[in-house]
Amino acid sequence: MLRLSWTQPEDLVPHAFAAARLDGVEVDDLVREWEAAGGSLVAPVSGATPGPAPEELRAQGRALLDRIDQRAVSDAVRLAEPDDLETILDLAPAAPPLPAVDADALGDRIHGAWLGRAAGCLLGKPVEKIPREGIRAIAQSTGNWPLSSYFTEQGLDPELAARYPWNRRSRPTSLLENIDGMPEDDDLNFPLIALDLLERVGERFSTDDVALSWLANLPGGRVFTAERIAYRNLLDGYEPEIAGAVRNPFRDWIGAQIRTDVYGWAHPGDPVAAARLAAVDARLSHGRNGLYGALFAAAACSAAVTATEVGDVVAAGLSVVPRDSRFAAAVGLGAELGAGPLDAEAALDRIYAEYGHLHWVHVLNNAAVLAFALVRGDGDYERTITTAVSGGWDTDSVGATAGSIAGALLGASALPEKWIAPLHNRLASSVPGFDGIGFDELARRTAALADRHLADAGTDAEVLA
Repeated sequence: MLRLSWTQPEDLVPHAFAAARLDGVEVDDLVREWEAAGGSLVAPVSGATPGPAPEELRAQGRALLDRIDQRAVSDAVRLAEPDDLETILDLAPAAPPLPAVDADALGDRIHGAWLGRAAGCLLGKPVEKIPREGIRAIAQSTGNWPLSSYFTEQGLDPELAARYPWNRRSRPTSLLENIDGMPEDDDLNFPLIALDLLERVGERFSTDDVALSWLANLPGGRVFTAERIAYRNLLDGYEPEIAGAVRNPFRDWIGAQIRTDVYGWAHPGDPVAAARLAAVDARLSHGRNGLYGALFAAAACSAAVTATEVGDVVAAGLSVVPRDSRFAAAVGLGAELGAGPLDAEAALDRIYAEYGHLHWVHVLNNAAVLAFALVRGDGDYERTITTAVSGGWDTDSVGATAGSIAGALLGASALPEKWIAPLHNRLASSVPGFDGIGFDELARRTAALADRHLADAGTDAEVLA
């Protein structure tokens, strides 16, 4: 029987209980009902349990998901973590002063951001979901620890290969011996969707436009977790404004954070403008901390193409996030550890002690690793992406965002050849019109959007890709 991940009611209920409790929602009575009916409280790691549940249990699962949706979050969460953008910005700290846009360098920095995102994602692809200790064991077995190149299975101990299997879809395209250009990945598909929206619709695109773009350009099998729930709800007739809030226990996960870099690159030095577009996009599928991940990434990427210091980039990202939110706390912990005296393993132990109870795709644990990698990397591209991926959890997504920011700070001309050359200036994608496109062309088109924004903002600078 077909088992679709991230959609079966019997698989969503345990995730929904976990999400509710994190938000201070009382669900013990619903848990007892679910257990009495024979439902499992163990959430599947990768989206779907092996076998289907009886239809009666599935029906009860759907009903329980609706009942959880009807229960309000705690007052503490509601007040500290709003969903309304203007309230979010009121509760956020001030943005740091950023350098003026350097028109001569901006095209190269946007190019560096695209390349950096791709290489960081590619490094993390084969070890996605593999536990941190497995990543280290694999790398050590192949003479690649500390990480200094893409993963390989050449020389890998067969026992380790069996204990920590590669991501089956990534192995043929993302191991060092197999890389031939940048393979397709949702961490690159979504930036392409954003680029198309800005080019085709313009800066006044709506959440409806985002929804229509997904349905037209992304096969359902190319979206995951919260995005897959929203996609399903759109097909079931829910309006885009509410599609992400119905039976969706993944609204605080990382999916929206991977979608918004382009809004930052196209709005250099303007974190709030970037965050406003990110909010329009992210609200289709996410809320609260999942939304803040999208705002943070867009604002940080806006700063990264103009700033010179990682600290300013992280501060710019936090300038669009409520200061008392759990997301801000996760970034704050990661940044503090990144600047602190602990070695990488001890610092990551501290992050795991704080966030190890969360699912590997949740936004908070991954945000802490991202901030740690950015600050510890301090602008060094290789150190940034290898630290991000060594941290485990959602390795391709964190590697992609870390690589995007580090690549933007350096520019394409300064990126290490060993990480960039295997990309062959070519990206595979199922998004129509983008398969095989070069990163130089993506940078040129993004730079044209930045040029337009600067002109509309009354800036005389011209961006040259």
